[in-house]
This record gives sequence, structure tokens and C-alpha cells, in this order.
Amino acid sequence: MEKNTLITGVAGFLGSSLAKDLLRKGLTVIGLDNLSTGKIQNLDSIMTHPNFFYFYADVCSPEIFEMKELVKTEEIYHLASPASPKFYQTTPFKTIEVNTLGTKNMLKLAKRNSAKIVYTSTSEVYGDPEVHPQNEQYSGSVKTWGPRACYDESKRLGEVFCFLYYTQHGVKVKVARLFNTYSFGLRNDDGRVISNFVTQAINNEDITVYGDGKQTRSFCYVSDTVNALQLMMEKEEANGEIINVGNPDEFSVLAIAKMIKKLANSSSNITFNPLPLDDPRKRRPNIDKAKRLLGWEPKVSLEEGLINTINAYRKNNNNG
Repeated sequence: MEKNTLITGVAGFLGSSLAKDLLRKGLTVIGLDNLSTGKIQNLDSIMTHPNFFYFYADVCSPEIFEMKELVKTEEIYHLASPASPKFYQTTPFKTIEVNTLGTKNMLKLAKRNSAKIVYTSTSEVYGDPEVHPQNEQYSGSVKTWGPRACYDESKRLGEVFCFLYYTQHGVKVKVARLFNTYSFGLRNDDGRVISNFVTQAINNEDITVYGDGKQTRSFCYVSDTVNALQLMMEKEEANGEIINVGNPDEFSVLAIAKMIKKLANSSSNITFNPLPLDDPRKRRPNIDKAKRLLGWEPKVSLEEGLINTINAYRKNNNNG
């Protein structure tokens, strides 16, 4: 095999999108997933691709190091982890494990193979931020004691492992802090804002906003995120760096609900439910570093991305 790339969490929404893009560019892709939250159907269109090799595997297992298929891996995208509160709060211990032990295993593999590795961290490491917008130097306003901590804190510890493998072992590691990636590939039962609202809107069900809807988010379309991850892998300037990957356009949750209702031509009512514990009030990336080191900024507007997402969900509904 020529230069091959490993993607953990390949059956997830982001992992499968990245795999498809890399295959289009002629790379050989090895995908690992234990299907805890990923869906094998996400890989249907590439499962028979001659340059794609899928393995049911858990990155936390020591058996990873015995897989002969990984001996020549030169690039590792470590995406494995539940990313929706609905899923990581259901399996908090497994979430902690994949972001700590799983991350350490991937870094050990990168060290053994002299491979480059991109670790997908999260904007959740900023907690409920007191600095706005958030830049990479901000250490966050976070809690160890609460329902989101299993994800936030394990991702933070994953970053510590990355720092140590970079400084002590010279591993070419890059950390991407992702801000709310979305597209039609998101599970419609994912429980996150876009998937919830679009599913409710196309079914003309109540669109459920948590809190007063004034909390803000920044949403990045999947093709922009996938592009950023590949630039991080390619560029030497990204070695040993943490880089925000997100769209700096900021919207209130209520504005997003109204936009989706309008774009879907939906008759849904917008209803309000209590805000979940520790839900951040605002979230917006400063992407100056991504612009400087990667020459990257998002290209897809929220409206364009939502139209794509609504159309695809609707088509999926009709096919289902």
C-alpha cells in the first residue's frame, strides 16, 4: 500500500465525511470504529472502495498495536469519541476512556510509526467562557463537577497527552478544537441543535429551544471542518499547535430555530424548555491562528449549509 491514513471513529458523521474526501483525493484510508455512536451505514458508499479498509476495533484496546494493517500508517486522524451530550452523558466512563487512554494509544502508535497525528479536541474545553470570542490561549471556565465534565475534562486531558508526546517524544501532533460541526450526515437522533431543529421542522413538530434561546453558538459546515483538518495534517507549521476550527459567525439559538423553520417552510411552533445544567451561554471562535498558520477560513454560510442539511434530511425521510 502507498501512504496510508488512519481515521479513528470513521463511522461517525465527521469521520465518514473525512474518509470520503481523502479517498476522492486518492489516499488509502484505514478506518477504525467500535460503532458505539457511529453508524456503519455512513460508510455504505465507500465500503467496497479498493482503497478503503474498515475494521471493527476499540482504540482503547492494546490489541490495536498488534494490527498488522497499522504498521505502515503515516497519518492518524483521531476522531473517536461521542460528541453529543445525549451520547457522552449516557456513557460517561467510556467517553473518558476513549479521550484519554484511546488518545494515548494513538499517540503511542504515532510515535512507533513516526506518523503525524491530528487530535480532534473541542470548544467545550472553554466551558462557559468569560473571554469572547475564544482564542487558543484562553484556558477556559470549566467544571469537573457536572454532567458535561466527562467530555470536557477528558478532552482537556487528551490535549495534555498530546503536549507530552510532542515535547518529550517529538511526535508531530496537532490539536484541532472544533466548534459545532454540522451537515446532513449528523444522526437525526443526535440530540444537538441543528439535527434536532431540522428533524422537528421537516416533520412539522414543535421546535424545542432550551432556555430563552439567547445563548449563542457558531456552526461550521462539515466540508469546511474536513478541509481544516487536512491542512493541519499537511502543514509543518501546525506541529505542536492547538488551533480553533470553526465559523466565527455567531447566532442565537432562537435565531437558528427561526431560520430553520423558514428555510424548511415548516408549520412548526417554537417552544421553550428548561436549560440543561452547565449549558454554555456563548460560543464563538477566534480563528486568527487558523488563518495565519493554515491559510484557512470557512467558506459555507449557515444559510447555505442549512439548506443542504434540510434537503438531505427530507430526502432521507422520504427514502426511509
